[in-house]
Amino acid sequence: MKKFSSLLALLFISGSLLAQHSGADSMPAKVTVTKDPRLDILAKAEAEINSYANRFTKGYRLFVLKTTDRNYAMRVRTYLLQNFPEEKVVMTFQAPFIKMKFGDFVDKKEAEKCRDIILKSGVVTGGVYLLPEMVELKPDKLKELESK
Repeated sequence: MKKFSSLLALLFISGSLLAQHSGADSMPAKVTVTKDPRLDILAKAEAEINSYANRFTKGYRLFVLKTTDRNYAMRVRTYLLQNFPEEKVVMTFQAPFIKMKFGDFVDKKEAEKCRDIILKSGVVTGGVYLLPEMVELKPDKLKELESK
């Protein structure tokens, strides 16, 4: 019985070794890849999303106002938009207050300079505070960073 089982094991091992060898190894294989065209659309969308991520960086905004007086808030907003047209004003309403943030500054000194101008104008009666936040880069600043 031992001889039969060892002979059977030897046949299986030799048979499996022969199964690994193929005479077609010398011929080059041809592979055809069929790609779904939606993959190109997905790749473009992902590249666009990644480019948006590069537009935001750590920077500063000025916390200009917190009031319940809508007319006063609109006066301050008008002043800021007229005197600093390149900067953006963000107004939020959290009942009962209107809160206003101003600018997208990458450089702290630039934000402090704007704060001093706003305080000297006297349009804001309270303090103007510097807040570290994620800000959107302007296209010209984005080009400067990409060229470096």
